[in-house]
Amino acid sequence: MSIRRLPSHLVNRIAAGEVVERPASALKELVENAIDSGATRISVVLAAGGVDRIEVADDGCGMTPSEIALALERHATSKLPESLLGENGDIDCVATLGFRGEALPSIASVARLTIESRPAGAEGWARTIDNGALERDGPAALPPGTRVVAEALFAQVPARRKFLRSARSEYAACLDVVRRLAMARPDIAFSLEHDGRRTLSVAAADSRPARVAALTDRALADNSVAIDLERDGHVLGGVAGLPTFHRGVADHQYLFVNGRPVRDRLLIGAIRGAYAEMMPRDRHAVVALFLDVPPSEVDVNVHPAKTEVRFRDPALVRGMIVSGLRRALDAAGHRVAHSAPADIMALWQQEYQHPLPATEGGGGGALFGGPLEPNAPTPSPPPMGEGLRLNDHRPTFFAAPPAARAVPDWTPPPTATDFPLGVARGQVAKTYIVAEAADGLVLVDQHAAHERLVLERMRAALAGGRVASQALLIPEVVELDEPACDRLEARVAELAEFGLELERFGARAMLVRATPALLGSGDPRGLVTDLADELAAYDEALSLRERLDAIAGTMACHGSVRAGRVLSPAEMNALLREMEVTPHSGQCNHGRPTWVKLDLKSVAKLFGRS
Repeated sequence: MSIRRLPSHLVNRIAAGEVVERPASALKELVENAIDSGATRISVVLAAGGVDRIEVADDGCGMTPSEIALALERHATSKLPESLLGENGDIDCVATLGFRGEALPSIASVARLTIESRPAGAEGWARTIDNGALERDGPAALPPGTRVVAEALFAQVPARRKFLRSARSEYAACLDVVRRLAMARPDIAFSLEHDGRRTLSVAAADSRPARVAALTDRALADNSVAIDLERDGHVLGGVAGLPTFHRGVADHQYLFVNGRPVRDRLLIGAIRGAYAEMMPRDRHAVVALFLDVPPSEVDVNVHPAKTEVRFRDPALVRGMIVSGLRRALDAAGHRVAHSAPADIMALWQQEYQHPLPATEGGGGGALFGGPLEPNAPTPSPPPMGEGLRLNDHRPTFFAAPPAARAVPDWTPPPTATDFPLGVARGQVAKTYIVAEAADGLVLVDQHAAHERLVLERMRAALAGGRVASQALLIPEVVELDEPACDRLEARVAELAEFGLELERFGARAMLVRATPALLGSGDPRGLVTDLADELAAYDEALSLRERLDAIAGTMACHGSVRAGRVLSPAEMNALLREMEVTPHSGQCNHGRPTWVKLDLKSVAKLFGRS
């Protein structure tokens, strides 16, 4: 077969396969064009998820008739200045969102595309291209700006159309595109309508945090920290959700480089590293990060859709994101995400309890002194532990003693208003500390909280050089299989930094000579066994720093106060005070919250008080 030049319409359709993958791809290109035109207001109208119709209108600079015709030719663009077009021009210095000049002709080759535009002080003009063929070219009436309509996407390319998903799925992808672009430009007003219903509307002149909260979850404003870091000409800003404010998918991570929405593996990996040991492995942080770097330090021309970038110094960028997020989360201290108590208030609702049947004497039963019938059976108490329960319809006159205790304390208790987490008032089920704060009731999971405190102590000690160790009077032999012993032996030096001193003791055993002093008198056998399992699961996939964090987390879990241990009031208050000054104490090493608060208004509602 001889080599020949492809016809222009086929070239455009091939290019459309790279640029126009689905309606959301076409919408992204059209909205980016509107942003680059200097618009202050952009409105989007969709039908059937963008498959039947995509309309983007703006109040930007507009185009003349000749510019409209030129814009529909391949590789024709107004976004590259003359300084970048010469032989010495640096394409890396482009500052606009688009610059390839492929989007409009590609869309016009697989859809019916109409462009209506009018510069300020001039007449309007319209040009329609139906799947690559000119259909109309003439005057049009419209306000200054541009309106682009793409209809019947892939209608004449059935092989592409059959791979589109449902209208609802395509609309969700379009909504995500508009949301990300609107988040990147808070100075522009955006609106989105789908099948006649307005689903998004944000005004201009919003601050970045306000725009992010308006487009994601409004609860993010109260459950996030601000990011602000500058290093070597790189500026990192935005908001990051608290570790306890997480989601099951990573769709709520919004990343921007020089105002351009991107989905970069380097940035996503940096976010995961920053939240390590503060969030469950199957959960994802909610963040919106804006990274501004010199144009010469990033290459945006590595993907046809411009969704990926390449940094000249990726280590600097990754370290900046990790340190910026860590620093902001450290400043958050013991804060946790507080969800509205409405979903659990129903568990506390008091329900009507049927009274005991009255006796013949008209009394209310033996409980109130009334006579019992001569042959009436004596009610038996319920089994142990089946006392008063939430929403329990059974009589509870024979309830078991509550799973709490009272400890005599003759010293004057401190005032609840003196501390953010309040003052301990008791312990429930030997697991949860009940504290009274100035603005509500605080419940603390003693094991989860102390686990985080021990981990942060170990990290601080490790940063100072080495964790202190406590030698065992009699070294303990821990028997394991040979591969587990091999893994532990390979990490003896790293484990020694944490105060755990191990030696190989034959082919299938390890000798424990010392344990971390922070853990106290724990269970060396269980600790070494769990460490061997951790190394088997994650040793190959994790970096050295991540391995050390995993080791520290496992040790902290073994050295923390266990559920079921009775604490004195002094111990409970000491735990609360340390939580208030320890970073990340709002969540345990596995990402679960360590404390929750029921505010006074919610408590009042439980008793019908207004």
